[in-house]
Amino acid sequence: MEQLSLRTLKNLGYRGYLKEKAPIKVLQFGEGNFLRAFVEDFLDQANEKANWNGKVAVIQPTPRGRKTDIINGQDGLYTLYLRGSEKGKKVDEKRIISSIACCINPYREFDKFLEAACSPNLEFITSNTTEAGIAYDPEAKATDTPCLSFPGKLTQALYARYRKGLPGVVILSCELIDNNGTELLRCVNRHLTDWKLDDGFRAYVNEKNLFCNTLVDRIVPGSVQDAAEDAAMDAANGYTDALKNVGECFGVWVIEGPASLQDRLPFHRAGLDKFVQVVPDVAPYKKRKVRILNGAHTGFVLGAYLAGQDIVRGCMQNGTIRGFMDKMLYEEVIPTLPLDRQDLLDFAAAVADRFNNPFVNHQLLSISLNSTSKWRARNLPSFKDSLARTGTLPVCLTMSLAAYIAFYSNDIQRRDRDCLVCRRAKGNEYKVQDDAWILDFYFAHRNDAAADLAHAVLSCQDMWGEDLGAIAGLADAVTKDLARIRAEGAEKALAACL
Repeated sequence: MEQLSLRTLKNLGYRGYLKEKAPIKVLQFGEGNFLRAFVEDFLDQANEKANWNGKVAVIQPTPRGRKTDIINGQDGLYTLYLRGSEKGKKVDEKRIISSIACCINPYREFDKFLEAACSPNLEFITSNTTEAGIAYDPEAKATDTPCLSFPGKLTQALYARYRKGLPGVVILSCELIDNNGTELLRCVNRHLTDWKLDDGFRAYVNEKNLFCNTLVDRIVPGSVQDAAEDAAMDAANGYTDALKNVGECFGVWVIEGPASLQDRLPFHRAGLDKFVQVVPDVAPYKKRKVRILNGAHTGFVLGAYLAGQDIVRGCMQNGTIRGFMDKMLYEEVIPTLPLDRQDLLDFAAAVADRFNNPFVNHQLLSISLNSTSKWRARNLPSFKDSLARTGTLPVCLTMSLAAYIAFYSNDIQRRDRDCLVCRRAKGNEYKVQDDAWILDFYFAHRNDAAADLAHAVLSCQDMWGEDLGAIAGLADAVTKDLARIRAEGAEKALAACL
């Protein structure tokens, strides 16, 4: 079989949508699986459904990148598979993405990088250079060809546009840090100060360009790991594809900006409001994701694992565990959140679909890593807000705290170098992985009765930032729940909450 390319598709008589030529309207830092399953997907649909007529010039972010030649060898084309569950129905779709014009290695072709940055049609700059990518590098210089850091290269790109009198752009950073756009702008401003660039450029950066805070949400497993499945996909397509990409069908891109940005972006015109939203403040949507999606994970997986489950999908097919999660979300978490209730209900329903994805075997033990800090960040705020709202301890969130303690203390076998080894009712050993001092704490309390352990954990301010034992009735409730898990098993304990 031939490699995927425009010529190959013509030889195969391909009749699906393709955008062969269009001006460069997006400069993108990053060539990884996430951006190609997320941003490029939405832009490709904007071309098809709204005649946006734009392409992406992808910039290899590090010297060690390996995709540039592959992307260019396939004319920027690749097959995207979006798989999952929507409203209980299995989804398995594929699409050839044709929104990439080229990939540029700026470490080999610095002039070509600046040329793409100065495209007269450029409207947007996107990025995903990992959480560590938005960081100030004091060693970066304006004369580097290019700067190693992403903020350094972005400053060089914007300065090249400024010197040519080109208009500013919208910068949509997708890195998973809080206030990603604001932090990126801060780094750029530090560079232009250090490099002693003129005041006109400072005004250009801060007044003519729009740095947006964003929240992105789509699970992208990426390349196909199973060789037989990979070969079967190629055989079904009639071509080999070294860039095939797999993501879940769910996707949300929340972009903070003025209302006018809705019309400036091509997504509303393409009917993609379900996926891309422009909002005045991204913070409530961040809270929605952390409290519902992440909070659900941390809230049920530890008890579910002790109940004998191994993957998330199995939990969704267990009536007790699913009922526990639903009660926790709909009665204890959602009423505390500051967004439209229907929006929250729709998001929670989508979360259940995502957890029930038939294509993903999401291991509970992988979610269990560092559960102490996770429960503190994801579940404790919901617990406190629910308590303040109702005046009573939230039943499921209280049980989830007891399940956390049970998971960290269940039939402790030994303290290994990087973990605590416990045993569950199935008889198998499992690893508890967290900060060393937390593992030492639980090992030291391994013989405690339920009441003593509950008191020790709740009063440990280093774990929670406060003494949870001071909350009226909580120590007694957690002790009761922990004793029930130990005596009757986790599934019966979870069922007692329903």
